[in-house]
This record gives sequence, C-alpha cells and structure tokens, in this order.
Amino acid sequence: MAEEQRDLISDRGSGVVNVQDARRSALGRKAAFSTLSILVALLIAGQAVTIYFVYQQSGQISKLTKTSQTLQLEALQRRLPASAKPVNKMKMAMVNSPVAVRVLPLAPSVGDMDMAPASNKTEDQVKHILLKADPRKVFPELKDNLMDNLRRLKSTMTDADWKSFESWMHKWLLFEMAKNPKVEEHKAIPAEKG
Repeated sequence: MAEEQRDLISDRGSGVVNVQDARRSALGRKAAFSTLSILVALLIAGQAVTIYFVYQQSGQISKLTKTSQTLQLEALQRRLPASAKPVNKMKMAMVNSPVAVRVLPLAPSVGDMDMAPASNKTEDQVKHILLKADPRKVFPELKDNLMDNLRRLKSTMTDADWKSFESWMHKWLLFEMAKNPKVEEHKAIPAEKG
C-alpha cells in the first residue's frame, strides 16, 4: 500500500506538473504572439509615418525646384545685354511704334530661302544672308533721303540699340575711309619755257 500511495502521489505530482507546463507553454505562446503583433503594428505605423513625411518633402522639393528655375531664368535675363529685350517688352515697343514701321511686308517663307538673292547688289546679298539666319526678320522701307531715313530709324529704336547702331556706323565709316584713301593731289608744276 505504501507503494501504491507513492505511485499515486507521484502520479498526482506528475499530473500537476504536466498541467502547469501546458499552461506555461500556452501563456508563453500568447505572450510571444502579442509581442510579435505589437512589433508588426509598430512597423506598419512607422512605414505610414515615413510615407507621410516623404510625401510632404516631395511637395516642398517640387516648390524649391520651381523657385530655383525661376531664379535661374531671372539671372539669365539680367545677364542679357540691354538691347535684348524680353518678348513682352518687344510687343509693347511694336504697339507704340509708328504706323509706317508696323505695316511691313511679311518675311519670305522658308521655301523662298533656297532661292538666290534678288540681285547682285550688296544690299540684296546681305538681306538674303540675314533672312537665311532668321526668316522672321523684317526690314523697313526707307524711301526718303539719308537724314530722314536715319531720323525714322532712330525713332523706332531703343536708346541702347541706337547707340549700338551709331557705333557700327562709325566703324563702317572708318572701313570705307580705309578702302579709299584720299590721294594727295599733286600740284602740277608748270614746265619752264625754254
């Protein structure tokens, strides 16, 4: 009997231990699952916060890019010479220009550019070259005398363009003077009658 009691006690003790081990392992699994769930939730929340901040930063980056491009454009415009005007100012100048200059024939079409100049005159040759470079160029018709034509040109140009034109005229005059130097007239010495 003593042995049976020992067996019973040992069976009871082992049964208690088995139940406690099962409870502990179930609690351990639940704790591990809870911990793992919390970590996954934190990772998802961290990803959501990161995406939110990246989205906010991309908006700021695009604003900075636009601002940078605007500043670069303004810097380039400041570097342009005074004679080069932005398009909107050029349109205003055309509105305020005299009617005689605004009503001009259209520039020749691109198909006409392959043709040779109208004549062999220097004026026609230069017009042909200039129109080849920029078919939109227009040339006013100057039908008066030199001084009236120059006055009309001056009234249609900006001050900077006129100064540039005057500088060119000065250089052109020097070139013409160098081409045809004045020959000193030799005074004829009368021959002695003898």
